[in-house]
Amino acid sequence: MELPFTEPHRRILTVSELTWRIKEQLESAFTGLWVEGEISNLRSPTSGHVYFTVKDEAAQLKAVLFRSRLRHLRFEPTDGLKVLAFGALDVYAARGEYQLVVEVLEPQGIGALQLAFEQLKDRLGREGLFDPGRKRPLPVLPQKIGLVTSPTGAAIRDILNILTRRFANLHVLIAPVRVQGEEAPREIVEALQMLNRVPRLDVIIVARGGGSLEDLWAFNEEAVARAISASRAPVISAVGHETDYTIADFVADLRAPTPSAAAELVVREKDALVRSVLQLRARLQAAMEQRLALLEDRLTWLRSRRVLTDPTRPLRDLARRLDDLTMRFSLALRRRGERAALRLQHARTNLLLLSPLARITNRARILEQWGDRLGRAGRHGLQARTARFLGAVAQLESLSPLAVLSRGYSICRVGERIVRSAADATPGDRLHVLLHRGELECRVESSREGSPRGQA
Repeated sequence: MELPFTEPHRRILTVSELTWRIKEQLESAFTGLWVEGEISNLRSPTSGHVYFTVKDEAAQLKAVLFRSRLRHLRFEPTDGLKVLAFGALDVYAARGEYQLVVEVLEPQGIGALQLAFEQLKDRLGREGLFDPGRKRPLPVLPQKIGLVTSPTGAAIRDILNILTRRFANLHVLIAPVRVQGEEAPREIVEALQMLNRVPRLDVIIVARGGGSLEDLWAFNEEAVARAISASRAPVISAVGHETDYTIADFVADLRAPTPSAAAELVVREKDALVRSVLQLRARLQAAMEQRLALLEDRLTWLRSRRVLTDPTRPLRDLARRLDDLTMRFSLALRRRGERAALRLQHARTNLLLLSPLARITNRARILEQWGDRLGRAGRHGLQARTARFLGAVAQLESLSPLAVLSRGYSICRVGERIVRSAADATPGDRLHVLLHRGELECRVESSREGSPRGQA
């Protein structure tokens, strides 16, 4: 028996052949699949396609969502999102991998539209488009109103009826648009941009009647939200019924629960405005009458004052006061002249004392006195110093060795050494003897120790 792995029975396939066989089997056997799992490893390259993995607790499956299908997706796929994916298996021969080509992707447990609504709401909220601080107040009495709505719906009839009933002479500009369908967001954005180019437009109403989430989806588009946020005029969102909320409601300056409520909010009822004006007129008239009554009372009081009944009395008082001030001024002027004369006399005396001639004479006299004092001091000092000098001379003469020599004494020296006793010289030494008058050169012949003659 020949085995299949022997040479004649071997069936050798190339990698490409085997891959193409697997591709044919898988792609024909697994079409129209619904796969449940969690998205992970999501990536979106520049091509616009989205690649991700659908996994559960035990396995994982590669998947791709091509750009043509991604455009119709309402929500944004993210890691960790549980989804239902519909599509077919495809084998990518270049890598030997199989993957699920997704045609439809739905979030599990929540509708795709609701998820897209929550994602866009969260992102725009982080950008600050819903902040109360950027909401603008509505004008008190608008003259020109823009209306973005369907020209055939019930919303436009309700709004126009209420505006006509409340204030018939308002100027309403209608920008007709589709309010649902794929073209609706673009038309709404263009209508808002067109109305914002209208001069002196006071407010814009964006309105639509009720409907399902799918019907109202045009007002949940990001482009519409950003157009409302960029509007120059305040925007009122009146989309759906009171329980319906859209992204446009959060971005708008004011949300109206219904289109009819928007018309009531944007303009006051004319009768109510007239009543308010009449009330203000009555209050103004009452205030003016009260003001006039107060002024009349003040006029009566002023008329009773003496300054008006006897107008010359203040003049008499002022004349007496003027006389009094004149006398006080004359007295003050005289005293001021006396003080000025006294200061002038003092100034003259000081000027004479400070005259250069007087100062020179005074300084010459002082200099003469100082010369006399200096001469007497010099003579007295010279005499004192002469006496001191003579005393010092006498003292020096009494202490001078020459005075001793004049009495018959002499000074003997051996070289530079003075001889005070016989032991200071030896026979043969040459002595230098200093006398009162003259000097002697001697030689020692002999010496003898002992006391001088005449002493014990």
